[in-house]
Amino acid sequence: MKQYMERCQVCNMAGTRPGITFNKDGVCRPCEVATERKTIDWRQRWAALEQLCDRYRTEDGSYDCCITGSGGKDSHYQVYIMKEKLGMHPLLLNIANYSYTRTGWDNFLNWSEVFNCDVISLFLRRKAAKELTRIAFEELGSPTLYWDRAVYSWPLNMAVKLNIPLVVYGENISYEYGGSQEESPYAYSQINNEATIPIPEEWGIDPHDLASLQYPENVEKLLTPIYLSYFVPWDGRNNAELMKKWGFKTLTHEWKRIGFCEDYDQIDSAAYLVHPLLKYPKYAHARVTDVTSLWVRQGYINKETGLKLIKEHDHLLDEKAVDDFCAFCGYTLREFYEIFDEWHNPDLFTKVNGLWKSKEWL
Repeated sequence: MKQYMERCQVCNMAGTRPGITFNKDGVCRPCEVATERKTIDWRQRWAALEQLCDRYRTEDGSYDCCITGSGGKDSHYQVYIMKEKLGMHPLLLNIANYSYTRTGWDNFLNWSEVFNCDVISLFLRRKAAKELTRIAFEELGSPTLYWDRAVYSWPLNMAVKLNIPLVVYGENISYEYGGSQEESPYAYSQINNEATIPIPEEWGIDPHDLASLQYPENVEKLLTPIYLSYFVPWDGRNNAELMKKWGFKTLTHEWKRIGFCEDYDQIDSAAYLVHPLLKYPKYAHARVTDVTSLWVRQGYINKETGLKLIKEHDHLLDEKAVDDFCAFCGYTLREFYEIFDEWHNPDLFTKVNGLWKSKEWL
């Protein structure tokens, strides 16, 4: 990790983001990708997606693809494209969260109802989930590791067991947001992106508790997992607006989140948000940097507006998210904040009157 704060000259993306690179002009890789995507012939890509669906589409209405998701804006959009636009018959696969906001649960139910699709939802074994969440929080500062690993593994295992070879994911986050992977229509290598790692053996976790996290063998021979974002222009903000017409709800009437600048992304669970909030002590940037830099690249705001939002909100920690996380894990608030405090990177922060302050803004 870089031991200083560098920001993209175009979008304000932080140089401390894992996997990020900048060109000689100080422009981040996601900005380069955004420019490259403007030259894509999307009609040709759509035609390729139609041809792919023609290979797998069933005539009797039986499942011909699996769509993985949470029931959020992008999950709605994936089903909209595959079922409403392309006439496929998807089975929806979901990893249930720590807990649910009222809005998140309503969206999950709507995801099935509005598109009239069956859903199989995996509720990870709760005792093991609590244990692994605590260990990952204390040892890695990445409390959602158990969930994130399951998202990349379990749906593929289900697809193998049910003999449904076409599996549809949303974005190639490693490619589009600055990771190590290249553009590809196929999601074979997503298990190796920067979002997750294998559970370390030294943690001593019972192998039976990791069954849902095992990546299937010979996946290239058994499945065709794809990134929908390869075939269609991807814009989460636009997806949210479009899917409101199909019943998707934002958090507007439930919860004004602290440390966030929008109300439509990662809205399923309060507790889950401790993970993106932990980015700040480790990397001196968090969700507001991620979201506003994306908005700049997509033309919704300019760089100056993005930086203003970053300064105002990126460092804030939402108490509701913390309370929900502590309720799940069994931490007291004091225990939580003692662990959280330890994750501050002294190369990026200094203490002023007993409080950690980012060196960037001093």
